[in-house]
Parts: sequence; C-alpha cells; structure tokens
Amino acid sequence: MNGIWIDEHLYTGRPSPDGRLPKEMRVYDLLDSLKMPYVRIDHDVTPSIESCQHVDELLGIEICKNLFLCNSQKTDFYLLMLPGTKKFRTAALSKQIGTSRLSFAPAEYMEQYLDIAPGSVSVMGLMNDKQNKVHLLIDKKVLEAPYLGCHPCVNTSSLRLSTKDLLDKFLPYTGHNYLAVEL
Repeated sequence: MNGIWIDEHLYTGRPSPDGRLPKEMRVYDLLDSLKMPYVRIDHDVTPSIESCQHVDELLGIEICKNLFLCNSQKTDFYLLMLPGTKKFRTAALSKQIGTSRLSFAPAEYMEQYLDIAPGSVSVMGLMNDKQNKVHLLIDKKVLEAPYLGCHPCVNTSSLRLSTKDLLDKFLPYTGHNYLAVEL
C-alpha cells in the first residue's frame, strides 16, 4: 500500500463533516446538488501520484495528475489534467495552446484562484474560480475514459466521477470550458 493508510471501504455518499475541512464539504454539497454520483475513498495524505496506485486500484480508475501552471508573466493560469502515468512535456503543451514558457504556478495563485493547497490540486477547485481566471486543459486520454479520479480539494480523499458528468454538469455550473490536448 505504498506506506500510506487507506480505508479500503468504498463510500457512495458524503462523509460526516467531523474533522473535514469546509472546502472539502463544499465539494460534496456541489456534487450532490448537481446530482453527480461519486465513489469516495479516504486515505492518508498522498504525497505523489505513485502513492495513489492502490487508491486507483480500489476505485477502478487512474487518478488524474493535475498540474497548476502559468505563463512567465503570471497572467495566464492553467489547470492541466492528464493520466497519472503520463509525462508532462512543457514544450508540447506550450505549442498546442500557443503559450511559451509554461511553468508551475506559485502556491499563492493556487490558493487565490482555486482555494487549494499544493498536493491537492483538483478539477474540483474550479468551483472556487468565480472569475474564470484558470483555463482547463484535459488530455484526450482522460476524456476517453468513462470515469476519472480526483481529490475533493484535499488530498486525504479521492473520488471517482463520471467523465460525462464532469463535462456536462460540473463544468457548465462553474462556467469553465476546456481545451482537449494531446501529450
């Protein structure tokens, strides 16, 4: 189990708010209000995508790697979703989106726009980006899968969601579009 504790029970509803951060509970509130079913698993902090391997197996998905990026001027911000095992190639992505010098965005922007701390980056954070400052980029392999995995704005739980629900319900609610990319 890669040295982290994992509650191997698959939960299909919201947890008790005891010991949970409000930002995590807001994710469940939103998913429930949008009638988006999800499967949840709780675990210790997952410090890397590799530590999510057993979580992936239990949920029957591949957790998405979520990267928060920006241009060199720190004026354009991007959330990139790609399969956890796929390598991120800056040059390939920069060319596809017509931006040069992409890098990892500083943590303060992640907090400001997504209300997420490093290590917990998730597409769910877009619910907090009311001014649509963050552009969503999704690798085509993620879009092809029937389900995707993500954190509920904290990295002590993981969710399995329908990719279709994310695209047809969640993104329209947040007002975000996405650009399909191939890395």
